[in-house]
Amino acid sequence: MKQLMIGNKAVARGLYEGGIKFVSSYPGTPSTEITEFLAKYDEVKSEWAPNEKVATEAAFGASLAGARSACAMKHVGLNVAADPLFTLSYTGVNAGMVICVADDPAMHSSQNEQDYRHYAIAAKVPMLEPSNSQEAYEFSKAAFDISEKFDTAVLLRMCTRVAHSQSVVDTAERVEIPNKPYVKNGAKYIMMPANAIKRHVVVEDRMKALREYAETCPFNRVEMGGTEIGIITSGTSYQYVKEVFGERSSVLKIGMPNPLPEKLILDFAKKVKTLYVIEELEPIIETHCRNLGLNPIGKEKFSILGEFSQQTISAAFNLPEKPSVKADTVAPARPPMMCAGCPHRGIYYVLSKNKITVLGDIGCYTLGAQPPLSAVDYTLCMGASVSGIHGFLKASEKDAQKKTVAVIGDSTFMHSGITGLVNVAYNGSNSTVIILDNSITGMTGHQQNPTTGYNIKGDPAGKVDLEALCRAIGIRRVRVVDPYDLKACEAAVKEELEADEPSVIISRRPCVLLKYVKTAPALKVNKEKCRACKKCMSLGCPAVSFKNGKAHIDATLCVGCEVCGKLCPFDAIEKGDTL
Repeated sequence: MKQLMIGNKAVARGLYEGGIKFVSSYPGTPSTEITEFLAKYDEVKSEWAPNEKVATEAAFGASLAGARSACAMKHVGLNVAADPLFTLSYTGVNAGMVICVADDPAMHSSQNEQDYRHYAIAAKVPMLEPSNSQEAYEFSKAAFDISEKFDTAVLLRMCTRVAHSQSVVDTAERVEIPNKPYVKNGAKYIMMPANAIKRHVVVEDRMKALREYAETCPFNRVEMGGTEIGIITSGTSYQYVKEVFGERSSVLKIGMPNPLPEKLILDFAKKVKTLYVIEELEPIIETHCRNLGLNPIGKEKFSILGEFSQQTISAAFNLPEKPSVKADTVAPARPPMMCAGCPHRGIYYVLSKNKITVLGDIGCYTLGAQPPLSAVDYTLCMGASVSGIHGFLKASEKDAQKKTVAVIGDSTFMHSGITGLVNVAYNGSNSTVIILDNSITGMTGHQQNPTTGYNIKGDPAGKVDLEALCRAIGIRRVRVVDPYDLKACEAAVKEELEADEPSVIISRRPCVLLKYVKTAPALKVNKEKCRACKKCMSLGCPAVSFKNGKAHIDATLCVGCEVCGKLCPFDAIEKGDTL
């Protein structure tokens, strides 16, 4: 059956047809939908894990038990999962295991632009890289067979464009794969030094076999056209190359970037006059070609930064720009911002007003760095706010503890904030940590997490009690505030900053976009009372603007949270009419 699918849905379908029985992931754009689509299949046990390391280890456990398994994450998530990845390269697998990871060139939703092909090379595991939805489906399905044939986990490399673009996929029926029996084998699975030394030999032998496989595997293919130009490319760059050149050039499409073939590349290079390598981000294929004694044109012509496109490739070859439809006006810039009524806005207003140094984290609340709030001083990676404030205060003068806080979301706290808070309590820094509990994993599209009480399918699940957890860790001062109550928030922040011991403030109110949240009627501005002081504008709420010299509230955006009304010194913002 032919269906139009985004790449992530195609991956899920391929894994499903390939006989997957277990998937564990942590949501991270652009990979999130893989697990969400798999959760729709009753034959697959699907779950959200607290973080990517746990997800990878859980998937490995399922593989060990004999069930085909997978996990999915974004490129920075693989940083978290790197520890098990490197060692399971030594252990190998029982049933097939696929690790789906999405790179994010141009950093549409990420804090860096790393190229995780380096992980495949360093960990010595095979990697497949599709260039469209059909290949995403085919490669993910085939990855299970490769995993079991070569006794290894297989990395499936997606990227933002392939993950979220749509193309036609020709699907089939699911194949039910019986579970493989689990057989005790300490020499294979217990990675103490004596065993690991022997398993390293197995890894090197496997890589040799995989290099031979790469020469003839169906994922790498030569498309001969004109011989003046030969282009080696992969992934989404292949699509751009074909659009620009069509049959005018010859192309070696790499669908298996690790291990890379040798003879196939050398034979291809002999058939063309000038050899180019076109790949986004790092010169992985280019470096391999140079190690083979070739001298391709690569990063001196094509940027190491960001995404490519048909236009960038055409420009690199000085080709005329193809006709395209362009807007006849310049659209105004629309920077990302917190939604109208976002519960994070109130606490950030208090922190900004009091000139508090804020060590931030990864999530919706990172948007607190945007003006006019400009409340965040640093964002590094998941959980780094809590770990960072400890080091920050240890290295600062004592009065710094009275003007510094860490801010982290509920899902991010479960991901990697807990150990940082343990460190705060254990090694004794007078840190104030604010957990922004909006009852969901917001930034990636409202996924459940261990604090919500529901699993990936929406069924009741174990719920972490944040207050009890913080106290169990060793934090005695734990309090909950409503971020819509600015006076209570300000009092809590000031009191905890003055306290002579570590503390946690839980700013709790559910995300306003959750379906069960009932919003109030939109507020309105009494034009007679408004004095145009613009105090209401200091919140940066998209529902509040100025028109004709007076404050204006957009009734289509306002959720009636009343936070702006609490700032107005002239009581000009009033409750709206009940619907």
